[in-house]
Amino acid sequence: MNMWMKKFTDIAGRIVATFIVNALAIISGAAVVGGISVATSALLAGFTAVAHVVEKLAKASLDGKLTFEEINTAFIAEDAPKEQ
Repeated sequence: MNMWMKKFTDIAGRIVATFIVNALAIISGAAVVGGISVATSALLAGFTAVAHVVEKLAKASLDGKLTFEEINTAFIAEDAPKEQ
């Protein structure tokens, strides 16, 4: 598999995972707060998370190159625990 395809499959799989994680996280909150359906809340959370990651990837690729390190950095959440 060439490098471009490897990066594409890595990014695509991680974007799907990002969507699912953020959509599932909001479902319980949507059940508590009224006025918006659970499905709508989950979709909004998932799309917002994916948009945030895609924005980071776009900024990282402005120089015409996108390294695996830049890809990994784009998927790290701001509130993720830092490694010691």
